[in-house]
Amino acid sequence: MTDSWATFGADLHLEPVGQGLRSGLMEALREAVRTGRLTPGTRLPSSRVLAADLGVARNTVADAYAELVAEGWLTARQGSGTRVAQRSAPRRKDPAAAPARPARPGAGYNLKPGSPDLSAFPRTAWLRAARKALTAAPDEAFGYGDPHGRLELRTVLAEYLARARGVYADPERIVICAGFAHGLSLLGRVLRGRRVRDVAVESYGLDLHTNLLTGAGLRTPCLPLDEHGSRTGELAAMRGAGAVLLTPAHQFPTGVPLHPDRRAAAVDWARSTGGLILEDDYDGEFRYDRQPVGALQGLDPERVVHLGTASKSLAPALRLGWMVLPRSLVGEVVAAKGVSEWMSGSPDQLTLAEFIASGAYDRHVRSMRLRYRRRRDQLVAALAERAPGIEVSGIAAGLHAVLELPAGAERSVIQAAAFQGLALDGLARYRHPDAPAARDALVIGYGSPSESAWTGALDALCRVLP
Repeated sequence: MTDSWATFGADLHLEPVGQGLRSGLMEALREAVRTGRLTPGTRLPSSRVLAADLGVARNTVADAYAELVAEGWLTARQGSGTRVAQRSAPRRKDPAAAPARPARPGAGYNLKPGSPDLSAFPRTAWLRAARKALTAAPDEAFGYGDPHGRLELRTVLAEYLARARGVYADPERIVICAGFAHGLSLLGRVLRGRRVRDVAVESYGLDLHTNLLTGAGLRTPCLPLDEHGSRTGELAAMRGAGAVLLTPAHQFPTGVPLHPDRRAAAVDWARSTGGLILEDDYDGEFRYDRQPVGALQGLDPERVVHLGTASKSLAPALRLGWMVLPRSLVGEVVAAKGVSEWMSGSPDQLTLAEFIASGAYDRHVRSMRLRYRRRRDQLVAALAERAPGIEVSGIAAGLHAVLELPAGAERSVIQAAAFQGLALDGLARYRHPDAPAARDALVIGYGSPSESAWTGALDALCRVLP
């Protein structure tokens, strides 16, 4: 006999086994507890309800409950009902399951790049902005919305990006997206629709971005880079390339800014060929001991797509990004977004608009710039004291540093770090498949740990370095 029955808050499937109803019911309940389908503390249906569900006499259920209480499987208290006991028997082992790995020592520190200090999210200021924005929001803001994004956010972004990043922007050029990856995916579709075959990418970068482009049917030849950034002068030799993806303010992951001559060469290539430059400005607001490097888009707004995001300045979970587009591209990107591409929610867009307009965004960025610079300085000082043979580069801006290692040491250091409970990425993790292996290094994301975890993470890092 097989019936469905419901507990308070959970649907379970009960299969009474055995010859008698009471013994079959008891064994089915034991099995549900043993396998974890009924977790400790789960309240069971009353005997009346369960009897009705199973089509048996109420006494049958009551007797089964009473015996399982006596055995310690269940507990019964006046006014609290019958519940699964906290001291339930251990689950049966699955013979096919892989043996559990031994716990690694260490505190589980994360120094992988790509994330800010999430503990520093400005909750109070964000809540204040949300309250003000939602109070003032028109009723239509809670509908399906404009695929361009909320005009309030596009307006304040245009002013902020012009002021802080040197971007030539007006609200009509801006399309809001759910982060950089979403924006790049939309651009990939548009480029494919324009019959672009190749989008050049830097020889070191995120494979996620390359995969998004290849998923759109585009090839991704790699552009070599050196201590001056990507060698954009070689774009002319890439005959099939109709666009190039660059991180000019702070190359990811090597950390170098694109040299002014190479910035000019990239723009000259785009003008002469009709190509597009996709500018990933992922952490352009965080610079420490160098003059700000303006956005590449300011050199030619009709040939450069500027992509920005709140993921590094605030938090990835907001899913808020923006594209400042050439005028000729706006309609195609909005069409690619379409009604099926749900944009970031209007409440979050309105909140970010108020957050920027009130000056809270600028204050937060300045505060985090000081925090990250302090961490960078502590990293450099600790390495100088405890690992003086390690050279550090890419530290004039951003949220990560590159630590040079002896040849052949990258993999062994990462393995040693894993044993210490320390998550690290090597430079090889970001190398394009067609790029030659040039150096061994670590890419250290010093923005990721919370303030309380930073000292421990830094100590764990120094212990595993050669």
